[in-house]
Amino acid sequence: MGENTLEKLANRIKHHTDPKIYPSISTENIDGNEIVVIDVEESLEKPVFYRNRAYKRVGKSTHKLSSSEIRKLTKNSGEKVYWDEQRCEDASLDDIDWHFVKDEFIPLYEERIEKDTEGKPKDILRSLGCIIDGKVTNASILLFGKDPQQFFRNSYVALARYKGERVGTRRLDYKEFKGNIFQQINKCSEYIREHIAVMSRLKPGEIRREDIPEYGTFSIRELLTNAVCHRDYSDQGSKVIIKMFSDSIEFYNPGTLPEGITPENITGEQHSRNPTIAALLAKVEYIEELGEGWDKIIKEHKDHPLNPDPPEIESSEHSTTVIIFSTEEKFEEEKEVELNERQKNALKYLEKHGKITNSEYRDINPGISDRTALRDLEEMREKNIVVRKVAGRKTHYELL
Repeated sequence: MGENTLEKLANRIKHHTDPKIYPSISTENIDGNEIVVIDVEESLEKPVFYRNRAYKRVGKSTHKLSSSEIRKLTKNSGEKVYWDEQRCEDASLDDIDWHFVKDEFIPLYEERIEKDTEGKPKDILRSLGCIIDGKVTNASILLFGKDPQQFFRNSYVALARYKGERVGTRRLDYKEFKGNIFQQINKCSEYIREHIAVMSRLKPGEIRREDIPEYGTFSIRELLTNAVCHRDYSDQGSKVIIKMFSDSIEFYNPGTLPEGITPENITGEQHSRNPTIAALLAKVEYIEELGEGWDKIIKEHKDHPLNPDPPEIESSEHSTTVIIFSTEEKFEEEKEVELNERQKNALKYLEKHGKITNSEYRDINPGISDRTALRDLEEMREKNIVVRKVAGRKTHYELL
């Protein structure tokens, strides 16, 4: 039996069960016969439905559960246990990076709560819900583990940067950001900031320049953090993927939007697939509390001086993708808005010839005086469009 067949079988089980089951499927050869072995961990939520029905095994027969049996199982199952609250099998306290906890996380946590913490690092993680009954949780490994990918192989961020506007154009770079969640967010957001364009212009009435990034920097970090925080970690068949194109950035997140939340109501609803991780990231201001992150993303887009298109959200049965759009193509438009017609003529001349003198400026704008030409060129220099070059007694201007 081929790997594709086993993968299709695993996907079929996952897609038709609620809560989702992620089986481990393999084959064994017994007495010359190839046997499919399906290993499934007991679900903490009961019952598990298959195609909207729940079943029980009685001897050699399979029977559909009655309504009263379903209610009884649901009652005995107790409150829902989220994936990030569950014990990380095969992990121990030795798998926690205590140097990171002590030297980096605790100082940041104390700075945010504006007081010193009491107790040992282990006590602090216990108070934050990352250690339960002395056991290491999935959240604690993802947030503070020495090597989270040892336990969850796809718990990292993959980033691809392309030359054009779509996949299929030349790929300029590919990065994988691993380590704990804090390290992934810090390193990935820094990389994105280093590879987006920034336009500088003079603010009206001021000498100081204004830097305008092609994307809102808050939106980038918030969307990255949301993807890492709210992804479906129980599905290790995929990972967070970021694709940077010349006109947009896509944030792909394994896991559909939570029940009741849609692209239309996302700013007004609040839900987290991983509440322990979300609460802790909020405590150190890595993510916005009370669902305010999307409100701030929308506000940043509205306040951006180059009026970017609003973000788009695409949600399927298995994933969520958020797309934000570049304003780089509006950079030149922004420069042109601040120029008069004579200066626009000069800009075209500069783009063709590389430099321009006062005399040439007057040639392409007949009828103006030497003083007007000088004033126009100096104004372009003050707006950081051109730079003045002097060679002896001769002066010319070049594009900055």
